[in-house]
Amino acid sequence: MPRTRLSLFYLIGYLVPSGLAFLFAPQLTLKLLFSNGSYGDVMPRLVGVFILTLGLLAFQIVRHRMEALYTTLLGLRVGILAALLGLFVYSSDPLFIVLIGVVGLGAVLTATSYWLDRQGRLAAQGSH
Repeated sequence: MPRTRLSLFYLIGYLVPSGLAFLFAPQLTLKLLFSNGSYGDVMPRLVGVFILTLGLLAFQIVRHRMEALYTTLLGLRVGILAALLGLFVYSSDPLFIVLIGVVGLGAVLTATSYWLDRQGRLAAQGSH
């Protein structure tokens, strides 16, 4: 699944840097993401730890070519999108719209890539 694997580099590319950013510069990161909420300093750092951890886990999944987990990474992002939408409705903080855009783009890239890879495999199996 070469396209799907390639699409997951986008996931890693935003998780690892944003996790580090939330961990080491939470207020600046929130400002850059257009947040208008007040989250203190500790909670965004905790979020950074979890985001960084997810990014490193995704990196290992891609590095070891664990194709069985590619759909799991996609499904988790669908759940994250639902949670982000709920948080936006609850808070009206534009931060969540930005995050929906970033996560949504990656989910669309991975879903499209997965579909194309599956079509290619099915076509290859049908020609044998």
